[in-house]
Amino acid sequence: MRPAAEGLERAESQQGYYAGAVTRLAAFVLDQSVATGLFAVGTAAVAWILSLVTGDAVSWDPPVGFTSLSYLVWLFLYYAYPWAVSGKTFGMAVLGIRVVLRDGSPLRPSNAVMRTLALPLSFLTLGIGFVPIITGRERRALHDRIAGTAVVYGWDARGARLRFLARQQRVEPVTADAPAD
Repeated sequence: MRPAAEGLERAESQQGYYAGAVTRLAAFVLDQSVATGLFAVGTAAVAWILSLVTGDAVSWDPPVGFTSLSYLVWLFLYYAYPWAVSGKTFGMAVLGIRVVLRDGSPLRPSNAVMRTLALPLSFLTLGIGFVPIITGRERRALHDRIAGTAVVYGWDARGARLRFLARQQRVEPVTADAPAD
């Protein structure tokens, strides 16, 4: 079996299996980077719009509590909405994982909200809430257990195989004897 075909076989064999700690961590780091970047761009845009409306240079320095609360609301929306709609955030989509209910069925909005609200608990336990991702058979963190969810590999392996096969069409080289177009 060729290496590329072997990689696709492995990808198909992983679909639906519980996602590993490294994949989940990488998706979380990517999501946090994107969410923080978008928040920074959003606050800069608000300051720019205020300067356009008022005609003065705005030195917007809101209280730390307001900024912190705004950032927490933004993070809640960043995670809860995509989980409720598609079961995956941007980082999870890039790395091919998704959140499902424990039985494998699609995530319901109520479970997405519960998972988002419970996520900080895994951090507040000094990281102990994440240990089951490494040690548990189902790799479910504390917030997954509370919300009744699991994170699985979820890329479209069958579609990837079809795209790969479409690229494998063999084109015969043009020879000197063949008529030119």
